[in-house]
Amino acid sequence: METTVYKIVGNDADREMLAEAGRLLREGALVAFPTETVYGLGASALSTDAAAKIYEAKGRPSDNPLIVHVCEPADAEALAYTTPLYYALAERFMPGPLTVIMPKRELIPEAVTGGLDTVAVRCPTNMVARELIRMAGVPVAAPSANLSGSPSPTKGEHVVADLYGRVDMIIDGGDCDIGVESTVISIADGIVTILRPGAVTEQMLSEVCSDVRVDRAVVDLGSVGAKPASPGMKYKHYSPNANVILVDAEGDVFVRYVNTVAGDDDGVFASEAEAEMFRPRALVTGQVGSAAELNHSLYALLREADELGLKNVYIRKPPAWGEHLALFNRLIRAAAGQIVKI
Repeated sequence: METTVYKIVGNDADREMLAEAGRLLREGALVAFPTETVYGLGASALSTDAAAKIYEAKGRPSDNPLIVHVCEPADAEALAYTTPLYYALAERFMPGPLTVIMPKRELIPEAVTGGLDTVAVRCPTNMVARELIRMAGVPVAAPSANLSGSPSPTKGEHVVADLYGRVDMIIDGGDCDIGVESTVISIADGIVTILRPGAVTEQMLSEVCSDVRVDRAVVDLGSVGAKPASPGMKYKHYSPNANVILVDAEGDVFVRYVNTVAGDDDGVFASEAEAEMFRPRALVTGQVGSAAELNHSLYALLREADELGLKNVYIRKPPAWGEHLALFNRLIRAAAGQIVKI
């Protein structure tokens, strides 16, 4: 397949390109595009055949549901059976990095929802994404624009590396702002249940709903079911070719352990201040303890590990709560649950 790659330049040519990309989506083609979280691989959410193309291009299991992207929060009304809680959450967090799972209407084929009777809906803040959806004139089903199981793409070149020749168009909009996927929640029975954590945290959600829970599978891989209710719930996910090893240790203990066991072809995630303390190759994450900075750089660093041909990557285990929950969730899956306790 011939793939067109277009880099956003900030003039009228962008609008002409987005109109063409919208036409491609309406006609059942695949278009990768930037959002504020990660790049998405889009296809018409109204087409079974288009959804099948997404699964084929990514090598993604067909029981893994897709998120449907809309231009405005109210557009969810045509796709799902909404509730007052949805609109309360939408008023506070949409457009934004929040995905809400609700019972689906007949308009959405089961190929998009992985055979489930629910649909996941999100309205991104990225203006390229929203204008693309508007010009397409259809809701856009879009998982991350990467090969299934590998680190999600946060730069246009990541998408090109994974999907060139597999999709019709790639829109390069530069670096994503957040760097990890949206928070995914269920709102069944008036209860907000976090199925995949992201930039919208449990504390933030509790400002809108008094009953907010975190699904056990978010932090406990042993409780992952056979049929995922949300994207990103698989046991191993977001993983590079390098072996990711989480280390449950802090400060000098972490440094000493890594310097003792790491080989010449290994690497370690380190802040700018820590980088020179390590014997193996340091992949610089930003400031010490900054969840936002590590979220932003996480997938790019995991991809860099593969570009460098590293065998193992050692990463300090983050806390499994608060602003660090999304990071913990991604890393425990990238490591397939492998944690070294010191």
